[in-house]
Amino acid sequence: MSSDPRVKAATSHWAARFVANGVALADFEDVTRSLESYDDWCRAWSARAAQHEQIGREALERKKWLTAGECLQRAGVYYHFAAFLFVHDVPQMKVAHMKGVACRQAALPHLRPPGERVTISYQGKTLAGILRKPAGADKPPVMMMAVGLDSTKEETEAYERPFLDRGIATLVFEGPGQGEAQYDFAIRGDYEAPVGAVIDYIETRRDLDTARIGMWGVSLGGYYAPRAAAHDKRIKACIALGGPFNFGAAWDGLPDLTREAFRVRSHCKTQDEARKNAATLSLEGVAQKITCPIFIVNGRHDRIVPAADAERLAREVKGPVELMMIEDGNHIANNRGYRWRSQSADWMAKQLR
Repeated sequence: MSSDPRVKAATSHWAARFVANGVALADFEDVTRSLESYDDWCRAWSARAAQHEQIGREALERKKWLTAGECLQRAGVYYHFAAFLFVHDVPQMKVAHMKGVACRQAALPHLRPPGERVTISYQGKTLAGILRKPAGADKPPVMMMAVGLDSTKEETEAYERPFLDRGIATLVFEGPGQGEAQYDFAIRGDYEAPVGAVIDYIETRRDLDTARIGMWGVSLGGYYAPRAAAHDKRIKACIALGGPFNFGAAWDGLPDLTREAFRVRSHCKTQDEARKNAATLSLEGVAQKITCPIFIVNGRHDRIVPAADAERLAREVKGPVELMMIEDGNHIANNRGYRWRSQSADWMAKQLR
């Protein structure tokens, strides 16, 4: 086992998330045990991703479409995790990131249900997203999905599945500082701006029920989703998973890798500049404007977002609220996903029925 504290922290903190979102446990153990330094992280995970990609590409050649979709989807997740916090070497990170984008794009036609890459006009450029519609549904409701600081649309298959199974279309997108948009747009606290652009796009789709729009967010997206719901009343229901109430207040307790990723994706030169930007990610004076139903999830043992943040959000919103505190849960309670993933999808299905 590596003596690098960054590897030790990553191994202890991320195992549940990796496995819950599509990484085989044996692969997680093999790759993390092989590392001598965190500098080897992206290379090692990319090498393992390439094995799954090769299996998927071979399946495509044999026209084994389901196998191809499954394996290429998995490869996309592995490439994503190769890149997700590797911001000290952005060129290497970007190569892995774009390989992940390509793998999930190749998988989309062969998933059940299939997916469609969409582009959303935003500030003279575009935001990238993936739209999936439940099989057999005519104009289904749609749920926007906001990813976090270190998650992307390549990681969200496991999150999408419970909603698709319940007749809800999913539109996962990447806003400023996230995924493909991180290179053009810096993280911004007023996330209602990009969400407004996403809803404007949804309203152009004749195959979606634009009167039934939900919003979901994970980790930092668990701040972005309620922030958007406070400002845009086109959002009829909101799910917030492990989101901070005031990211600036949490700054000193964040892991070093998280702070550095936030700095880079904020397009800041220094940690002091990044801290100032973090302070703009706040629900102070905003939570009270949330009037739509909201479902809030947090792990009591979350070492990134204090459980008190979720409890405060639940107290301050003005609409119907359900707080699910996972007493033995870690960040996003990925170690106890069976307690909230299906249950939150049931809740959203009820709100958008």
